[in-house]
Amino acid sequence: MDRITQLAEQLGKALTARAAQVSTAESCTGGGIAEAITRIPGSSAWFEAGYVTYSNAQKTRQLDVCAELFVSVGAVSQEVVEAMVRGAQANSGARYAVAVSGVAGPGGGSVEKPVGTVWLAWGDGERLFSVRKQFAGNRDEVRRQTVEAALAGLLRLLAEENPLVG
Repeated sequence: MDRITQLAEQLGKALTARAAQVSTAESCTGGGIAEAITRIPGSSAWFEAGYVTYSNAQKTRQLDVCAELFVSVGAVSQEVVEAMVRGAQANSGARYAVAVSGVAGPGGGSVEKPVGTVWLAWGDGERLFSVRKQFAGNRDEVRRQTVEAALAGLLRLLAEENPLVG
């Protein structure tokens, strides 16, 4: 079993123990986090919804992200992923949520946000955490590392630990 599937399985056990659900709000991973979660048999008991909001318009439409944020800070930003988490929680009813937005490459990077820049955010209905990561590698590797970091952060959040550490 690969690392991502192991993390998803552990997540399912932790959510089941709390009778809680999770939702995902994804951009650069294109649904990869939701796909990893739904590999696990019985995930329908704890996976509420997955939002793949690749365009800014869909981030606004599906997750209620304020359109002005894209102009002021850009889609790959702390403010946007935090709004994505809040939107996923509000629109799905899930207590827990994770959101990701990044530059997977090979193009699209800038000096301020080079390829491999990813913002992640996690929420549990009370607390909200976010972090900027700089992943190395090609598009597939950046996306894989993002999925792994998203799942690992959810596990730490469920364990009442800081999801940013680790």
